[in-house]
Amino acid sequence: MIKVFLKSGKDEPVRRFHPWVFSGAIARVEGEPADGDIAGVYDRRGDLLGVGHFHHGSIAVRILNFGPADLESEQFWVERLESARKVRDVAIDISSDPTAAGFRLVHGEGDGLSGLIVDMYGGTAVVQCHSIGMHRQREVLAVALRSVFGDKLKAIYDKSKEALPPKYAGDKTDGYLWTLESGPESTAIISENGVRFKVNWETGQKTGFFLDQRDNRRLLAQFVSGKTVLNTFCYTGGFSCYALKAGAALVHSVDVSAKAMELTAENAALNEPYPGMHTCFTDDVQRFLKATEQRYEVMVVDPPAFAKSIEKRHNAVQGYKRLNAAALEKMSPGGIMFTFSCSQVVDRQLFYNTIVAAALEAGRQVRVLHHLTQSADHPVSIFHPEGAYLKGLVLYVA
Repeated sequence: MIKVFLKSGKDEPVRRFHPWVFSGAIARVEGEPADGDIAGVYDRRGDLLGVGHFHHGSIAVRILNFGPADLESEQFWVERLESARKVRDVAIDISSDPTAAGFRLVHGEGDGLSGLIVDMYGGTAVVQCHSIGMHRQREVLAVALRSVFGDKLKAIYDKSKEALPPKYAGDKTDGYLWTLESGPESTAIISENGVRFKVNWETGQKTGFFLDQRDNRRLLAQFVSGKTVLNTFCYTGGFSCYALKAGAALVHSVDVSAKAMELTAENAALNEPYPGMHTCFTDDVQRFLKATEQRYEVMVVDPPAFAKSIEKRHNAVQGYKRLNAAALEKMSPGGIMFTFSCSQVVDRQLFYNTIVAAALEAGRQVRVLHHLTQSADHPVSIFHPEGAYLKGLVLYVA
């Protein structure tokens, strides 16, 4: 095993159970590690602090266990997956029929598995590895998933290519690690709080569906009865379908992607009949907001991440401000606006300040009703606050 020794005083974050070891904290490395090799992390006296995956980069080691562990053993993975499943049993209601549920089983550092996402859609586990080390261990992970879920599991699909470092991902392909059938289905119909969605993990964004908004979609349903609703950046129409089922009089769904609009229309049809009218608009959201004369009583502003690095944070903040100012101008007096940022480099306070600036620019009086975050199947380790990536506010707009 590769040995990574930390500089004097640089071991404190690891002793406080933060799972990332940055390259600047390393005094020396014993061995010639390749990206993804298993490495032990030691303090300057030679005491083992943890074991994880090595990578030549800013985050040099992603620690998976504080103390010794055999990361290549099936037992390690089974124990971690069992632990993650127990958290979901407590944290969320995955419906009376688990085979029809969609939920996140593994949320990276929140489940002690830095670099790994596993989403469950019915009987299919969709695996997304964000580190080379995790991708190199996908076979033992697949064995452990089968051990934990038994005959409830129909297939395991690896969708890691887009999440891996480009140089490593170049010759990799997505595909099934295991399947019960010779020709597995690429889609499933899931039920979330009684609302139905079609998920395609092979062609959809990320793992196929944005599960992190479950609780926020349910909250939206409390505000929409008899109201006019705009859902921007709607993707597969999650908020739109909740609004329609909860009795909205009118729902407009907007996304620049024609494919996303097709998915939204398909999901809306899955939940018919509903009392209100639904119209899809394939358009740039900023352009739509500028052109429309409609005023909305409820609005959802849920854009993709505007920044994925510190260097792009300033431009992202300006983008959030312009977008939210334009949205606020289209709100009816007394309206409710749900606004979000999923950019990890834009923290909660910065996002809040940005919405303040947008309200000032729009000249609207605004009250905050709720502070929002990701759903409970996306847990955050208290020692790794970076895991709280989704920020949201529910605003009352006078």
